[in-house]
Amino acid sequence: MKICMIGTGYVGLVSGTCFADLGNKVYCVDKDKVKINKLKNSISPIYEPGLDDLIRNNFKAKRLYFTDNLEKAVKESKIIFICVGTPNKKNSNLVDLSQVYKVAKLISKYIKSYKIIVNKSTVPVTAGDQIEKIIGRKVKKSLFDVISNPEFLREGEAIRDFKYPDRIVIGSNNQKVFKKMKFLYDPLIKKGAKFFSTSRKGAELIKYASNAFLATKITFINEIANLCEVADINVEDISVGMGSDARIGSRFLRAGPAYGGSCFPKDTKGLVSIADKFKTNLSIVKSVIKSNQNRKILLTKKINKIMNNKIKNKKITVLGVTFKANTDDMRESSSLVLIPYLLKKGGIIKYYDPSGPKIEFKKNKNLKFEKTISKACRGSDLIIINTEWDEFKSIDFKRIVRKNNFKIYDMRNLYNPVDLRKRNIKYYSIGR
Repeated sequence: MKICMIGTGYVGLVSGTCFADLGNKVYCVDKDKVKINKLKNSISPIYEPGLDDLIRNNFKAKRLYFTDNLEKAVKESKIIFICVGTPNKKNSNLVDLSQVYKVAKLISKYIKSYKIIVNKSTVPVTAGDQIEKIIGRKVKKSLFDVISNPEFLREGEAIRDFKYPDRIVIGSNNQKVFKKMKFLYDPLIKKGAKFFSTSRKGAELIKYASNAFLATKITFINEIANLCEVADINVEDISVGMGSDARIGSRFLRAGPAYGGSCFPKDTKGLVSIADKFKTNLSIVKSVIKSNQNRKILLTKKINKIMNNKIKNKKITVLGVTFKANTDDMRESSSLVLIPYLLKKGGIIKYYDPSGPKIEFKKNKNLKFEKTISKACRGSDLIIINTEWDEFKSIDFKRIVRKNNFKIYDMRNLYNPVDLRKRNIKYYSIGR
């Protein structure tokens, strides 16, 4: 099939590349000409394991095209995916849908034959209705259908999630569309993916409700970890004991920093905003948002206790600054609160992240990016493990730090406390 993906951000680029890998002809469209030129040279704008090779292979096979020519891409394609950003408005729970609506207006200029317009951007309930109205002002209703097809890709595991999804959710008010979308996703359905059809608004809410529930699980176990610390209980025992119950499940029950990234923070807020619009109180989700914000501060202030309130002039290393491993995404990362706090307290900070230095920290004094773990940790008074990259899981700290009396604050519980204390290393973790 011929497909148009509008937006080459995380969702559009990964989905478009994977659709091409399934044998479709895919046009990935973006107004950023610099980005398009880089993609034509197989240079991905995002860090995602395996994506560069997939782009290169499908581009060479002439199944994947990158262009800023929206008109040509729309006219050539049968199915058009909207994959642009939907951030929260500044200092608000409201979702900024300006990019989505702008794309809808542009699409309406070029529709001359029947198209399926697929909204893959995460949007509040009723956004699809508005997209339909915008396009309908210039295009006959018989020439298009607007549907919802939310994505459920995890950063760092997006390619696998696309190729082996738990479910494919399609929301449409036209029953005829389901057959066409089922044909598009047939290779994945044959591998076991569940094809789930619902109304357009139903699909929009499924995305928000799913992310809010996962955010709730993370927040719940983080609060239980707080109790475990004061009650002398190992939170990992609680996670295993709870997760073994099939009704609960073990995933997203690992205590650690506050959740971050591009989805959970904005989607929980977006869900609250649409509930407020319909005059419904989502008190649980509101509590999750508040607890998660408080956690960033709580874990940061714990460093004062670990360091006996003596942070000034102390050499502190932060291992991992992205919100999770296997991504370069800094959005809502705990490190954006942690590092400025330590700098304000007078700490001398070094950091290392496998995805490279971060522009967010470029202007900070007393802050340096190191290219290796060894250089980052050498001579440190405190090492903070903020992100669970695999290369952080088997470090010989005594060998690389080269000093006595250093401390480790493991915010991801990667190490066994007993093992490190046997080596006379002062070790602190979460909920243990």
